[in-house]
Amino acid sequence: MQRATIATIHEFEGQEVELAGWQFNRRGSKKICFMQVRDGSGFMQCVLSRDAVDDELFDRVRKLPLESSIKVRGTVCADGRSKRGFELQVSDVEIVSEAEAEYPIGKKEHGPEFLMNNRHLWLRSRRQHVVLRVRHTIVRAIRDYFDDNGFLLMDSPILTGNACEGTSTLFETPYFGETAYLSQSGQLYQEAGAMAFGKTYCFGPTFRAEKSSTRRHLTEFWMVEPEVAFADNDANMDLAEDFLCHVVQRVLEEHADDLEKVLERDLTALKKVQKPFPRISYCEAVEHVAKIREAMTDPKDREHMELEWGSDFGSRHETELTKQYDRPIMVYDYPYAVKAFYMKRNEADPRLARCVDVLAPEGYGEIIGGGQREDNLDVLLAAIDKHELDPADFGWFNDLRRYGSVPHSGFGLGLERTVAWVCGLHHVRETIPFARTMDRLRP
Repeated sequence: MQRATIATIHEFEGQEVELAGWQFNRRGSKKICFMQVRDGSGFMQCVLSRDAVDDELFDRVRKLPLESSIKVRGTVCADGRSKRGFELQVSDVEIVSEAEAEYPIGKKEHGPEFLMNNRHLWLRSRRQHVVLRVRHTIVRAIRDYFDDNGFLLMDSPILTGNACEGTSTLFETPYFGETAYLSQSGQLYQEAGAMAFGKTYCFGPTFRAEKSSTRRHLTEFWMVEPEVAFADNDANMDLAEDFLCHVVQRVLEEHADDLEKVLERDLTALKKVQKPFPRISYCEAVEHVAKIREAMTDPKDREHMELEWGSDFGSRHETELTKQYDRPIMVYDYPYAVKAFYMKRNEADPRLARCVDVLAPEGYGEIIGGGQREDNLDVLLAAIDKHELDPADFGWFNDLRRYGSVPHSGFGLGLERTVAWVCGLHHVRETIPFARTMDRLRP
């Protein structure tokens, strides 16, 4: 008898197979038991009739606790009523391990705290299967895009000796008599990679000790960060736009049905993720925010929408801005003072930096941030001094400007924010297998 998986069950119509998995749910009567089985690749109905097995086994299966592990054997039959299009007519059940009687996550409503405390079990739910499979597809689409477009994967170190995005959000750890930090970004090392290979990217975990508990923040999250030599910020925006369209299209091709039926995701906004994206300057965006604020009648709303030129956008500003468009928008050339030390100044207006944020619609905010890097050594040294960073920590980084400096640019895409947007989730904690936040280190 062949071992099949639920994902490939359509290949075995009319054949006898064995499925190994867990009993996800069940219903029935004294004569028939409808077993909902999951095997990690999907969910499927398996129909057990009392006539097919002895009474003792039938009665045991009918009372088998949820999440008991089993091997189910039978014939694969087409069934138009089934979501999968097939069901298994069971001839035998082998109970591998009988679960305890009360499975913690039942059919009743559970609060987010309970579900996060039981994340190791919550992962087994149909909803989480869809979310994490979408995450998997996004990861695959990201790698395929860069691998197919001449980029070299070059892993950046997780332990570093210096800050990248500012010293206030670093996790420190002792390191053989020195102090090391968990990486905030792999970008600085990708600049070295771009100078060596032309186009590189890294894709891995990053860490921010940011004391924020909003629905958009995690202390440990994954980022993909490409870097390209001989590329200015206009080329960088072209790359980000093309890349994001590729990723979203891949998800729609593979998961549209599950997004709609399991997550109840309206796909309208995702289907509009097509080139070109609206591109507006920071100065134009500030004017838009001011007009939106003027149209508001609630004093509290008006207060939350206050924005002085030179300030960075908050989540409310981003949300209201994206409501004016039907697809992601690119806001470029932010004030130099609010950006990282390595950003390139705009030569036409030194108040500004040559950078870009890609804002997702529907209130999800920034999912991509990047820009052109400062390639002039003297300007970079002055920026390091102004940000009160230790020049000794950036000797190797400065060497990239000493030996063959070129215009170069890149960006970072936050994986969890992207998954949250694509899946239509309120909070990023569902987008990663085991979330790490200010108040959560377990499980």
